[in-house]
Amino acid sequence: MKIVLNNKSMEVQEPIRISELIEGNKYEYQAAKVNNRIRELDYIIDKDCTIELLSLTDTEAVTIYQSTLRYLIIMAAQKIFPKARIIFNYSVSRSIFASVSNINHPLSKEDLDKIKKELDDIISKDLPIKRSSITKEEAAKYYNEIGYKDKAKILTYRKEATVHVYECGDYKNYMFGYMLPSTGYIKDYKFKLYAPGFIVQYPRAENKGQIPEFEDEKVFQNALREANRWGNITTASYISQMNEIVEEGKALEFINICETRHNNQLATLGEKIARDINTIRLIAVAGPSSSGKTTFTNRLRIELKTLGIDPLMISVDDFYNQGHMAPVDEYGKPDFEHIDALDRKLFDEVIYKLINGEEVALPKYNFGTQTRTFGTPVKLGKHQPIMIEGIHALNDELTPSIEPELKFKVYIAPQAQLHIDDHNPISLSDIRLLRRMVRDFETRNSSCEQTLEMWPSVRRGEFKWIYPHQSSADFVYNSELSYELCVMKKHALPLLEAVQTDSPYFIQANRLIKFLKYFKDINDKWIPCNSIIREFIGGSIFYTDDKC
Repeated sequence: MKIVLNNKSMEVQEPIRISELIEGNKYEYQAAKVNNRIRELDYIIDKDCTIELLSLTDTEAVTIYQSTLRYLIIMAAQKIFPKARIIFNYSVSRSIFASVSNINHPLSKEDLDKIKKELDDIISKDLPIKRSSITKEEAAKYYNEIGYKDKAKILTYRKEATVHVYECGDYKNYMFGYMLPSTGYIKDYKFKLYAPGFIVQYPRAENKGQIPEFEDEKVFQNALREANRWGNITTASYISQMNEIVEEGKALEFINICETRHNNQLATLGEKIARDINTIRLIAVAGPSSSGKTTFTNRLRIELKTLGIDPLMISVDDFYNQGHMAPVDEYGKPDFEHIDALDRKLFDEVIYKLINGEEVALPKYNFGTQTRTFGTPVKLGKHQPIMIEGIHALNDELTPSIEPELKFKVYIAPQAQLHIDDHNPISLSDIRLLRRMVRDFETRNSSCEQTLEMWPSVRRGEFKWIYPHQSSADFVYNSELSYELCVMKKHALPLLEAVQTDSPYFIQANRLIKFLKYFKDINDKWIPCNSIIREFIGGSIFYTDDKC
Protein backbone atom coordinates (compact mmCIF):
# COMPACT_ATOMS: atom_id res chain seq x y z
CA MET A 1 0.00 0.00 0.00
CA LYS A 2 1.11 3.53 -0.70
CA ILE A 3 0.48 5.90 2.22
CA VAL A 4 1.12 9.62 2.33
CA LEU A 5 1.44 10.56 6.01
CA ASN A 6 1.71 14.28 6.75
CA ASN A 7 3.01 14.82 3.19
CA LYS A 8 5.60 12.03 3.53
CA SER A 9 5.23 8.98 1.24
CA MET A 10 5.78 5.44 2.46
CA GLU A 11 5.09 1.86 1.40
CA VAL A 12 3.35 -0.57 3.79
CA GLN A 13 2.94 -4.27 3.05
CA GLU A 14 0.23 -5.25 5.56
CA PRO A 15 -2.86 -3.53 7.02
CA ILE A 16 -1.73 -1.27 9.84
CA ARG A 17 -3.30 0.95 12.53
CA ILE A 18 -2.76 4.68 12.22
CA SER A 19 -1.22 4.76 15.70
CA GLU A 20 1.50 2.34 14.55
CA LEU A 21 2.59 4.81 11.85
CA ILE A 22 3.33 7.57 14.36
CA GLU A 23 6.98 8.04 15.20
CA GLY A 24 8.15 9.56 18.46
CA ASN A 25 5.60 10.65 21.09
CA LYS A 26 2.45 8.65 20.33
CA TYR A 27 0.36 11.04 22.48
CA GLU A 28 1.17 14.03 20.28
CA TYR A 29 -1.81 13.34 18.02
CA GLN A 30 -5.42 12.57 18.86
CA ALA A 31 -6.99 11.67 15.51
CA ALA A 32 -6.40 11.70 11.76
CA LYS A 33 -7.98 12.68 8.48
CA VAL A 34 -7.85 9.70 6.12
CA ASN A 35 -8.90 10.59 2.58
CA ASN A 36 -10.92 13.46 4.04
CA ARG A 37 -12.68 11.41 6.71
CA ILE A 38 -12.05 11.74 10.45
CA ARG A 39 -10.67 8.47 11.79
CA GLU A 40 -9.65 7.30 15.23
CA LEU A 41 -6.02 6.39 15.77
CA ASP A 42 -7.04 2.73 16.10
CA TYR A 43 -8.40 2.78 12.56
CA ILE A 44 -6.80 0.13 10.34
CA ILE A 45 -5.38 1.28 7.00
CA ASP A 46 -5.86 -1.38 4.35
CA LYS A 47 -5.58 0.56 1.08
CA ASP A 48 -3.76 3.50 -0.50
CA CYS A 49 -4.58 6.74 1.28
CA THR A 50 -3.51 10.18 2.40
CA ILE A 51 -3.33 10.73 6.15
CA GLU A 52 -3.15 14.01 8.04
CA LEU A 53 -2.47 13.61 11.75
CA LEU A 54 -4.45 15.96 14.01
CA SER A 55 -3.24 17.52 17.25
CA LEU A 56 -4.94 19.69 19.87
CA THR A 57 -4.52 22.71 17.63
CA ASP A 58 -7.22 21.13 15.43
CA THR A 59 -10.88 21.52 16.38
CA GLU A 60 -11.71 17.93 15.41
CA ALA A 61 -8.95 16.58 17.68
CA VAL A 62 -10.14 18.72 20.61
CA THR A 63 -13.69 17.40 20.14
CA ILE A 64 -12.40 13.83 20.43
CA TYR A 65 -10.23 14.73 23.42
CA GLN A 66 -13.17 16.37 25.16
CA SER A 67 -15.51 13.42 24.45
CA THR A 68 -12.97 10.99 25.91
CA LEU A 69 -12.45 13.20 28.95
CA ARG A 70 -16.21 13.27 29.62
CA TYR A 71 -16.35 9.48 29.24
CA LEU A 72 -13.55 8.98 31.78
CA ILE A 73 -15.02 11.48 34.24
CA ILE A 74 -18.27 9.49 34.33
CA MET A 75 -16.32 6.26 34.67
CA ALA A 76 -14.30 7.67 37.58
CA ALA A 77 -17.25 9.35 39.33
CA GLN A 78 -19.34 6.21 39.28
CA LYS A 79 -16.55 4.20 40.88
CA ILE A 80 -16.69 6.63 43.80
CA PHE A 81 -20.48 7.18 43.72
CA PRO A 82 -22.09 4.20 41.92
CA LYS A 83 -25.55 5.79 41.75
CA ALA A 84 -24.37 9.28 40.79
CA ARG A 85 -26.04 11.03 37.84
CA ILE A 86 -23.66 13.25 35.89
CA ILE A 87 -25.08 15.79 33.44
CA PHE A 88 -22.72 17.84 31.26
CA ASN A 89 -23.51 21.34 30.01
CA TYR A 90 -21.43 23.84 28.08
CA SER A 91 -20.59 26.63 30.48
CA VAL A 92 -18.76 29.88 31.09
CA SER A 93 -15.16 30.52 30.06
CA ARG A 94 -14.97 27.83 27.35
CA SER A 95 -15.47 25.02 29.86
CA ILE A 96 -17.95 22.24 30.65
CA PHE A 97 -20.13 22.22 33.73
CA ALA A 98 -20.85 18.83 35.30
CA SER A 99 -23.81 18.68 37.65
CA VAL A 100 -23.80 15.80 40.13
CA SER A 101 -26.90 14.33 41.76
CA ASN A 102 -27.98 11.12 43.53
CA ILE A 103 -25.09 11.19 45.99
CA ASN A 104 -27.31 12.19 48.98
CA HIS A 105 -25.41 15.41 49.68
CA PRO A 106 -24.03 18.47 47.85
CA LEU A 107 -20.76 17.77 46.07
CA SER A 108 -17.85 18.84 48.28
CA LYS A 109 -14.20 19.57 47.55
CA GLU A 110 -13.35 16.24 49.19
CA ASP A 111 -15.75 14.46 46.83
CA LEU A 112 -14.23 16.20 43.81
CA ASP A 113 -10.71 15.33 44.99
CA LYS A 114 -11.74 11.65 45.18
CA ILE A 115 -13.12 11.76 41.63
CA LYS A 116 -9.95 13.45 40.39
CA LYS A 117 -7.73 10.89 42.13
CA GLU A 118 -9.70 8.03 40.54
CA LEU A 119 -9.56 9.74 37.14
CA ASP A 120 -5.80 10.27 37.39
CA ASP A 121 -5.39 6.60 38.31
CA ILE A 122 -7.38 5.52 35.23
CA ILE A 123 -5.29 7.83 33.04
CA SER A 124 -1.98 6.62 34.49
CA LYS A 125 -2.84 2.99 33.65
CA ASP A 126 -3.23 3.91 29.97
CA LEU A 127 -6.17 1.51 29.64
CA PRO A 128 -7.32 0.69 26.10
CA ILE A 129 -10.66 2.12 24.92
CA LYS A 130 -12.23 -0.26 22.41
CA ARG A 131 -15.15 0.33 20.08
CA SER A 132 -17.70 -2.34 19.20
CA SER A 133 -21.15 -2.52 17.63
CA ILE A 134 -24.28 -3.94 19.23
CA THR A 135 -27.91 -3.92 18.17
CA LYS A 136 -30.12 -1.02 19.10
CA GLU A 137 -32.20 -3.36 21.27
CA GLU A 138 -29.13 -4.64 23.13
CA ALA A 139 -27.98 -1.07 23.75
CA ALA A 140 -31.40 0.00 25.07
CA LYS A 141 -31.52 -3.00 27.43
CA TYR A 142 -28.01 -2.27 28.72
CA TYR A 143 -28.66 1.45 29.23
CA ASN A 144 -31.91 0.79 31.09
CA GLU A 145 -30.18 -1.73 33.34
CA ILE A 146 -27.45 0.72 34.40
CA GLY A 147 -29.84 3.66 34.78
CA TYR A 148 -28.94 5.57 31.59
CA LYS A 149 -32.60 5.94 30.63
CA ASP A 150 -31.89 9.15 28.70
CA LYS A 151 -29.62 7.18 26.36
CA ALA A 152 -32.22 4.44 25.95
CA LYS A 153 -34.85 7.04 25.01
CA ILE A 154 -32.83 8.67 22.24
CA LEU A 155 -32.31 5.26 20.62
CA THR A 156 -36.02 5.11 19.78
CA TYR A 157 -35.36 7.89 17.24
CA ARG A 158 -32.33 6.18 15.71
CA LYS A 159 -32.97 4.71 12.26
CA GLU A 160 -29.88 2.52 12.15
CA ALA A 161 -30.17 -1.04 13.53
CA THR A 162 -26.82 -0.98 15.35
CA VAL A 163 -25.13 1.26 17.88
CA HIS A 164 -21.46 1.87 18.62
CA VAL A 165 -20.30 1.53 22.23
CA TYR A 166 -16.89 2.06 23.80
CA GLU A 167 -15.50 -0.21 26.49
CA CYS A 168 -12.77 0.58 28.98
CA GLY A 169 -12.25 -2.20 31.50
CA ASP A 170 -15.72 -3.12 32.70
CA TYR A 171 -17.21 0.28 31.83
CA LYS A 172 -19.28 0.76 28.66
CA ASN A 173 -20.78 3.97 27.20
CA TYR A 174 -21.16 5.95 23.98
CA MET A 175 -20.42 9.67 23.62
CA PHE A 176 -21.88 10.34 20.13
CA GLY A 177 -18.46 10.91 18.66
CA TYR A 178 -15.03 9.42 18.15
CA MET A 179 -12.72 8.54 21.03
CA LEU A 180 -9.02 8.32 21.85
CA PRO A 181 -7.46 4.85 21.74
CA SER A 182 -6.49 4.73 25.42
CA THR A 183 -6.83 6.65 28.66
CA GLY A 184 -3.20 7.80 28.66
CA TYR A 185 -3.90 10.31 25.89
CA ILE A 186 -5.60 12.60 28.43
CA LYS A 187 -2.67 14.72 29.54
CA ASP A 188 -4.22 18.01 30.53
CA TYR A 189 -7.44 19.01 32.29
CA LYS A 190 -8.56 21.03 35.31
CA PHE A 191 -11.39 20.69 37.81
CA LYS A 192 -12.97 23.53 39.76
CA LEU A 193 -15.73 23.11 42.36
CA TYR A 194 -18.68 25.13 41.10
CA ALA A 195 -21.93 24.54 42.99
CA PRO A 196 -24.01 22.47 42.40
CA GLY A 197 -21.28 20.55 40.55
CA PHE A 198 -17.90 21.28 39.05
CA ILE A 199 -16.24 22.93 36.06
CA VAL A 200 -14.11 20.90 33.65
CA GLN A 201 -11.48 22.76 31.65
CA TYR A 202 -9.66 21.21 28.72
CA PRO A 203 -7.27 22.25 25.92
CA ARG A 204 -8.79 24.43 23.19
CA ALA A 205 -7.75 24.63 19.55
CA GLU A 206 -8.13 28.42 19.41
CA ASN A 207 -5.78 28.58 22.41
CA LYS A 208 -3.10 26.56 20.55
CA GLY A 209 -3.89 23.38 22.43
CA GLN A 210 -3.61 24.97 25.87
CA ILE A 211 -6.22 25.35 28.60
CA PRO A 212 -7.41 28.99 28.68
CA GLU A 213 -7.51 30.91 31.93
CA PHE A 214 -10.82 30.51 33.74
CA GLU A 215 -12.77 33.75 34.04
CA ASP A 216 -15.76 33.52 36.34
CA GLU A 217 -18.27 35.72 34.50
CA LYS A 218 -21.14 36.10 36.96
CA VAL A 219 -23.53 37.60 34.45
CA PHE A 220 -23.18 34.51 32.25
CA GLN A 221 -23.27 32.16 35.19
CA ASN A 222 -26.70 33.62 35.99
CA ALA A 223 -27.80 33.38 32.34
CA LEU A 224 -26.84 29.71 32.12
CA ARG A 225 -28.43 28.98 35.49
CA GLU A 226 -31.62 30.55 34.18
CA ALA A 227 -31.35 28.46 30.99
CA ASN A 228 -31.07 25.34 33.14
CA ARG A 229 -34.10 26.42 35.19
CA TRP A 230 -36.01 26.98 31.95
CA GLY A 231 -35.14 23.49 30.76
CA ASN A 232 -36.51 22.07 34.01
CA ILE A 233 -39.74 24.09 33.66
CA THR A 234 -40.39 23.05 30.08
CA THR A 235 -38.90 19.53 30.33
CA ALA A 236 -37.53 20.06 26.82
CA SER A 237 -33.78 20.16 27.26
CA TYR A 238 -33.31 16.72 25.67
CA ILE A 239 -34.00 15.71 22.07
CA SER A 240 -36.28 12.91 23.28
CA GLN A 241 -38.30 15.36 25.40
CA MET A 242 -38.66 17.80 22.51
CA ASN A 243 -39.75 14.98 20.22
CA GLU A 244 -42.37 13.85 22.73
CA ILE A 245 -43.86 17.36 22.69
CA VAL A 246 -44.17 17.15 18.90
CA GLU A 247 -45.58 13.61 18.99
CA GLU A 248 -48.21 14.62 21.55
CA GLY A 249 -49.42 17.47 19.33
CA LYS A 250 -48.24 20.17 21.72
CA ALA A 251 -45.71 21.87 19.41
CA LEU A 252 -47.82 24.97 18.74
CA GLU A 253 -48.37 25.55 22.44
CA PHE A 254 -44.67 25.05 23.12
CA ILE A 255 -43.72 27.54 20.41
CA ASN A 256 -45.93 30.14 22.09
CA ILE A 257 -44.36 29.36 25.48
CA CYS A 258 -40.84 29.87 24.10
CA GLU A 259 -41.80 33.08 22.26
CA THR A 260 -43.47 34.42 25.41
CA ARG A 261 -40.21 33.89 27.24
CA HIS A 262 -38.50 36.13 24.67
CA ASN A 263 -41.26 38.72 25.14
CA ASN A 264 -40.75 38.61 28.91
CA GLN A 265 -37.00 39.12 28.54
CA LEU A 266 -37.66 42.14 26.32
CA ALA A 267 -40.13 43.56 28.84
CA THR A 268 -37.62 43.14 31.68
CA LEU A 269 -34.87 44.77 29.61
CA GLY A 270 -37.14 47.63 28.53
CA GLU A 271 -38.11 48.39 32.12
CA LYS A 272 -34.46 48.31 33.21
CA ILE A 273 -33.50 50.83 30.54
CA ALA A 274 -36.56 53.01 31.29
CA ARG A 275 -35.63 53.25 34.98
CA ASP A 276 -32.28 54.84 34.08
CA ILE A 277 -33.25 56.68 30.90
CA ASN A 278 -32.18 60.02 32.38
CA THR A 279 -28.62 58.66 32.45
CA ILE A 280 -28.46 56.22 29.54
CA ARG A 281 -27.39 57.91 26.30
CA LEU A 282 -26.02 54.94 24.35
CA ILE A 283 -27.52 51.44 24.13
CA ALA A 284 -24.93 49.06 22.66
CA VAL A 285 -25.87 45.59 21.42
CA ALA A 286 -23.35 42.90 20.49
CA GLY A 287 -23.20 39.14 20.21
CA PRO A 288 -21.62 36.40 18.12
CA SER A 289 -22.73 35.56 14.58
CA SER A 290 -26.34 34.41 14.09
CA SER A 291 -27.47 35.29 17.59
CA GLY A 292 -30.46 37.15 16.16
CA LYS A 293 -29.15 40.68 16.71
CA THR A 294 -31.11 42.33 13.88
CA THR A 295 -34.49 40.99 15.00
CA PHE A 296 -33.63 41.66 18.62
CA THR A 297 -32.67 45.31 18.10
CA ASN A 298 -35.86 45.90 16.12
CA ARG A 299 -37.97 44.31 18.82
CA LEU A 300 -36.12 46.19 21.56
CA ARG A 301 -36.76 49.46 19.71
CA ILE A 302 -40.48 48.66 19.60
CA GLU A 303 -40.48 47.64 23.28
CA LEU A 304 -38.86 50.94 24.21
CA LYS A 305 -41.37 52.90 22.13
CA THR A 306 -44.17 51.40 24.27
CA LEU A 307 -42.40 53.02 27.22
CA GLY A 308 -42.19 56.41 25.51
CA ILE A 309 -38.55 55.97 24.45
CA ASP A 310 -37.66 56.36 20.76
CA PRO A 311 -33.99 55.44 20.27
CA LEU A 312 -32.02 56.73 17.30
CA MET A 313 -30.70 53.68 15.41
CA ILE A 314 -27.16 54.03 14.04
CA SER A 315 -25.52 51.30 11.98
CA VAL A 316 -21.87 50.65 12.80
CA ASP A 317 -21.49 49.27 9.26
CA ASP A 318 -21.90 52.80 7.89
CA PHE A 319 -18.55 53.70 9.44
CA TYR A 320 -16.38 51.32 7.43
CA ASN A 321 -13.22 52.94 6.07
CA GLN A 322 -13.69 54.10 2.51
CA GLY A 323 -12.11 51.84 -0.07
CA HIS A 324 -12.55 48.89 2.31
CA MET A 325 -9.23 49.76 3.94
CA ALA A 326 -8.62 47.23 6.70
CA PRO A 327 -5.69 45.63 8.54
CA VAL A 328 -4.53 42.28 7.18
CA ASP A 329 -4.99 39.10 9.18
CA GLU A 330 -2.45 36.37 9.90
CA TYR A 331 -3.07 34.95 6.42
CA GLY A 332 -2.36 38.25 4.67
CA LYS A 333 -6.01 38.89 3.81
CA PRO A 334 -8.03 42.02 4.69
CA ASP A 335 -9.61 41.59 8.13
CA PHE A 336 -12.96 43.37 7.88
CA GLU A 337 -13.89 42.28 11.40
CA HIS A 338 -10.92 44.18 12.88
CA ILE A 339 -11.94 47.28 14.81
CA ASP A 340 -9.58 49.34 12.64
CA ALA A 341 -11.61 48.41 9.56
CA LEU A 342 -13.94 51.09 10.95
CA ASP A 343 -13.34 54.84 11.01
CA ARG A 344 -13.20 54.89 14.79
CA LYS A 345 -12.42 58.59 15.02
CA LEU A 346 -15.49 59.51 12.98
CA PHE A 347 -17.74 57.13 14.93
CA ASP A 348 -16.63 58.44 18.32
CA GLU A 349 -16.99 62.04 17.09
CA VAL A 350 -20.53 61.48 15.78
CA ILE A 351 -21.72 59.75 18.98
CA TYR A 352 -20.06 62.38 21.19
CA LYS A 353 -21.61 65.32 19.33
CA LEU A 354 -25.07 63.76 19.33
CA ILE A 355 -24.97 63.03 23.06
CA ASN A 356 -23.86 66.62 23.70
CA GLY A 357 -26.88 68.02 21.87
CA GLU A 358 -25.28 68.91 18.54
CA GLU A 359 -26.84 68.41 15.14
CA VAL A 360 -24.90 65.82 13.11
CA ALA A 361 -25.10 64.45 9.55
CA LEU A 362 -24.96 60.65 9.71
CA PRO A 363 -22.88 58.70 7.18
CA LYS A 364 -24.24 56.05 4.83
CA TYR A 365 -21.75 53.51 3.46
CA ASN A 366 -22.17 52.18 -0.06
CA PHE A 367 -20.63 48.69 -0.15
CA GLY A 368 -20.78 48.64 -3.93
CA THR A 369 -18.67 51.75 -4.46
CA GLN A 370 -16.90 51.47 -1.09
CA THR A 371 -17.58 55.14 -0.46
CA ARG A 372 -19.42 57.14 2.17
CA THR A 373 -22.08 59.85 1.80
CA PHE A 374 -23.80 61.96 4.46
CA GLY A 375 -27.54 62.48 4.96
CA THR A 376 -29.69 65.18 6.49
CA PRO A 377 -28.39 66.31 9.91
CA VAL A 378 -30.18 64.87 12.96
CA LYS A 379 -30.36 65.88 16.60
CA LEU A 380 -31.34 63.84 19.64
CA GLY A 381 -34.56 64.64 21.44
CA LYS A 382 -34.94 64.89 25.19
CA HIS A 383 -34.06 61.56 26.85
CA GLN A 384 -33.61 60.01 23.40
CA PRO A 385 -30.82 57.41 23.49
CA ILE A 386 -28.72 56.16 20.59
CA MET A 387 -28.84 52.45 19.80
CA ILE A 388 -25.96 50.71 18.02
CA GLU A 389 -25.50 47.05 17.08
CA GLY A 390 -22.38 45.33 15.83
CA ILE A 391 -19.42 43.13 16.58
CA HIS A 392 -17.56 45.96 18.37
CA ALA A 393 -20.53 47.59 20.10
CA LEU A 394 -19.41 46.56 23.61
CA ASN A 395 -15.79 47.56 23.00
CA ASP A 396 -15.06 50.86 24.73
CA GLU A 397 -12.32 51.56 22.15
CA LEU A 398 -15.12 52.33 19.70
CA THR A 399 -16.47 55.16 21.88
CA PRO A 400 -13.58 56.32 24.10
CA SER A 401 -15.05 59.82 24.55
CA ILE A 402 -18.29 58.49 26.06
CA GLU A 403 -18.30 58.02 29.82
CA PRO A 404 -19.05 54.43 30.91
CA GLU A 405 -22.05 55.45 33.02
CA LEU A 406 -23.78 56.80 29.90
CA LYS A 407 -23.63 53.39 28.20
CA PHE A 408 -26.00 50.45 28.61
CA LYS A 409 -24.53 47.28 27.14
CA VAL A 410 -26.56 44.28 25.98
CA TYR A 411 -25.02 40.95 25.03
CA ILE A 412 -27.17 38.59 22.98
CA ALA A 413 -26.51 34.91 22.23
CA PRO A 414 -28.31 31.58 22.45
CA GLN A 415 -27.57 30.32 25.97
CA ALA A 416 -29.12 26.87 25.59
CA GLN A 417 -28.81 23.81 27.77
CA LEU A 418 -29.80 21.27 25.12
CA HIS A 419 -28.71 17.64 25.19
CA ILE A 420 -28.62 14.50 23.14
CA ASP A 421 -28.45 12.76 26.53
CA ASP A 422 -26.98 13.45 30.00
CA HIS A 423 -23.41 13.01 28.80
CA ASN A 424 -23.66 14.77 25.43
CA PRO A 425 -24.63 18.46 25.40
CA ILE A 426 -25.34 20.19 22.09
CA SER A 427 -22.81 22.89 21.22
CA LEU A 428 -24.07 26.47 21.28
CA SER A 429 -21.80 27.36 18.37
CA ASP A 430 -23.36 24.52 16.35
CA ILE A 431 -26.80 26.06 16.89
CA ARG A 432 -25.53 29.38 15.55
CA LEU A 433 -23.73 27.67 12.66
CA LEU A 434 -26.98 25.96 11.59
CA ARG A 435 -28.82 29.28 11.81
CA ARG A 436 -26.25 31.00 9.64
CA MET A 437 -26.11 28.15 7.14
CA VAL A 438 -29.88 28.28 6.60
CA ARG A 439 -29.95 32.08 6.42
CA ASP A 440 -27.03 32.28 3.99
CA PHE A 441 -28.79 29.83 1.68
CA GLU A 442 -32.22 31.49 2.00
CA THR A 443 -31.11 35.10 1.60
CA ARG A 444 -27.78 34.94 -0.26
CA ASN A 445 -28.07 31.66 -2.16
CA SER A 446 -24.82 30.60 -0.50
CA SER A 447 -24.10 26.89 -0.32
CA CYS A 448 -23.58 25.00 2.90
CA GLU A 449 -19.91 24.62 1.96
CA GLN A 450 -19.45 28.38 1.59
CA THR A 451 -20.79 28.91 5.10
CA LEU A 452 -18.58 26.15 6.51
CA GLU A 453 -15.57 27.63 4.70
CA MET A 454 -15.91 31.03 6.34
CA TRP A 455 -17.05 29.79 9.78
CA PRO A 456 -13.51 29.39 11.24
CA SER A 457 -12.78 33.02 10.34
CA VAL A 458 -16.04 34.10 11.97
CA ARG A 459 -15.14 32.18 15.11
CA ARG A 460 -11.66 33.73 15.24
CA GLY A 461 -13.28 37.16 15.05
CA GLU A 462 -15.64 36.28 17.91
CA PHE A 463 -12.81 35.17 20.19
CA LYS A 464 -10.83 38.28 19.32
CA TRP A 465 -13.47 41.00 19.27
CA ILE A 466 -16.63 39.88 21.09
CA TYR A 467 -15.90 37.47 23.92
CA PRO A 468 -13.25 39.67 25.62
CA HIS A 469 -15.93 42.34 26.17
CA GLN A 470 -18.98 40.22 27.00
CA SER A 471 -18.42 40.39 30.76
CA SER A 472 -19.04 44.16 30.65
CA ALA A 473 -22.67 43.60 29.61
CA ASP A 474 -25.40 45.09 31.79
CA PHE A 475 -27.92 42.59 30.44
CA VAL A 476 -27.61 39.18 28.76
CA TYR A 477 -30.41 38.32 26.38
CA ASN A 478 -30.83 34.60 25.75
CA SER A 479 -31.90 34.24 22.12
CA GLU A 480 -32.26 30.45 22.30
CA LEU A 481 -35.62 28.97 21.35
CA SER A 482 -35.93 25.41 22.62
CA TYR A 483 -37.99 24.29 19.63
CA GLU A 484 -35.72 25.75 16.94
CA LEU A 485 -33.77 22.65 15.91
CA CYS A 486 -37.07 20.94 15.07
CA VAL A 487 -37.58 23.82 12.61
CA MET A 488 -33.99 24.12 11.39
CA LYS A 489 -33.75 20.39 10.63
CA LYS A 490 -35.87 20.48 7.46
CA HIS A 491 -33.95 23.50 6.15
CA ALA A 492 -30.44 22.40 7.12
CA LEU A 493 -30.41 18.65 6.45
CA PRO A 494 -30.79 18.88 2.64
CA LEU A 495 -27.93 21.40 2.55
CA LEU A 496 -25.68 19.24 4.70
CA GLU A 497 -26.52 16.03 2.87
CA ALA A 498 -25.60 17.68 -0.44
CA VAL A 499 -21.96 17.98 0.69
CA GLN A 500 -19.99 15.33 -1.18
CA THR A 501 -17.62 12.92 0.56
CA ASP A 502 -14.62 14.41 -1.24
CA SER A 503 -15.45 17.92 -0.04
CA PRO A 504 -13.07 19.47 2.53
CA TYR A 505 -16.22 20.32 4.52
CA PHE A 506 -17.73 16.83 4.55
CA ILE A 507 -16.40 16.15 8.07
CA GLN A 508 -18.20 19.13 9.61
CA ALA A 509 -21.36 18.46 7.62
CA ASN A 510 -21.44 14.81 8.65
CA ARG A 511 -20.98 15.72 12.32
CA LEU A 512 -23.98 18.08 12.23
CA ILE A 513 -26.12 15.53 10.42
CA LYS A 514 -25.47 12.93 13.13
CA PHE A 515 -27.37 14.80 15.86
CA LEU A 516 -29.75 16.87 13.73
CA LYS A 517 -31.39 13.79 12.20
CA TYR A 518 -32.79 12.79 15.62
CA PHE A 519 -35.19 15.76 15.80
CA LYS A 520 -38.86 15.58 14.81
CA ASP A 521 -40.11 18.27 12.39
CA ILE A 522 -42.18 21.32 13.32
CA ASN A 523 -44.15 23.19 10.64
CA ASP A 524 -42.78 26.65 9.76
CA LYS A 525 -46.28 28.13 9.50
CA TRP A 526 -46.60 28.18 13.28
CA ILE A 527 -43.57 30.45 13.79
CA PRO A 528 -44.57 34.09 14.54
CA CYS A 529 -43.50 36.66 11.94
CA ASN A 530 -41.47 38.61 14.52
CA SER A 531 -39.64 35.55 15.90
CA ILE A 532 -35.86 35.53 15.93
CA ILE A 533 -36.04 32.25 13.98
CA ARG A 534 -37.71 34.10 11.10
CA GLU A 535 -34.45 36.01 10.63
CA PHE A 536 -32.94 32.72 9.44
CA ILE A 537 -35.70 30.70 7.78
CA GLY A 538 -37.44 33.68 6.12
CA GLY A 539 -40.79 35.38 6.57
CA SER A 540 -39.63 37.97 9.13
CA ILE A 541 -41.71 41.11 9.50
CA PHE A 542 -38.40 42.99 9.78
CA TYR A 543 -37.21 41.82 6.34
CA THR A 544 -39.99 42.98 4.06
CA ASP A 545 -40.72 45.91 1.78
CA ASP A 546 -44.47 45.46 2.31
CA LYS A 547 -45.55 48.52 4.30
CA CYS A 548 -49.30 47.79 4.20
